[in-house]
Amino acid sequence: MSETHEHAHDHEHPPHAHDGKPIQEDALPPLEAHVLETAVRELLIEKGVISSDDIRRSIEERESRNPALGAKIVARAWADPEFKSKLMNESDEALLTFGINMSPMELCVVENTQEVHNMVVCTLCSCYPRPVLGIPPAWYKRRDYRSRAVREPRAVLQEFGTQIPEAKQVRVHDSNADLRYLVLPQRPDGTEGWDEEQLAKLVTRDSMIGVSDALTPAEIED
Repeated sequence: MSETHEHAHDHEHPPHAHDGKPIQEDALPPLEAHVLETAVRELLIEKGVISSDDIRRSIEERESRNPALGAKIVARAWADPEFKSKLMNESDEALLTFGINMSPMELCVVENTQEVHNMVVCTLCSCYPRPVLGIPPAWYKRRDYRSRAVREPRAVLQEFGTQIPEAKQVRVHDSNADLRYLVLPQRPDGTEGWDEEQLAKLVTRDSMIGVSDALTPAEIED
C-alpha cells in the first residue's frame, strides 16, 4: 500500500526500542550562538525584563517534561477506553487530567492499528509535542530525517529496527507551529490485566514518535 504524508488535521481521528540511531547526533551549536545567548540573557536580566529566578523556573519546568509523562498517558489510554476516546477526540481536555495545557498549540493523537502505522516528522524545523515528551532527540531535528521520513519512511523505519509489513499502510504526519502529533502505539500482546504502571514501562519515546513499536513484556524482563 502507498505511504501517506499528512499535512493538515481535519479534526476527525480514525476510530522495539533500539540502542543505535540511524541519524548521527548533531554537533554542538557554534560558539557564536552561545556568546549571543549569554549576552542577550544577561542584558534582559540587567534591564529587569526577566530575572534569574524566572530562567531557573523555566528550565526546571521544561526539564520536568519528559517521555515518562507521555508513557503514562499512553498507558491510561490502553487501560481506560473512556479516556482513550477523549484523548483521540478531545485531546486538550484529556491532557488537563495530567496537568498539561497544550495551548496555543493543538495536539492530534494518531493510533497505530493492524492496518496503519503512523510516524511523525517536522519537515520545516523541529516542531514536537514538548509538553508531553520533553526535548526532542537530536536526530528528529536533522535535515536527513526530516526529508527521508517523507520520501522513504519504510527505509527510515527499518534503520530503527522497525519492520512494517507491506500490507500495512504507513502514514507520515507533518507537525507545524500550531499542530503537534503524538502516536498511540499498539498495545503489546500478553499484557491483559496489567495496570497502568506496568503498561507505562512498555512505552518508549520512539514509539510515541512512531519510529518503533512499544516494547514487549519479554523485552522489559531481560
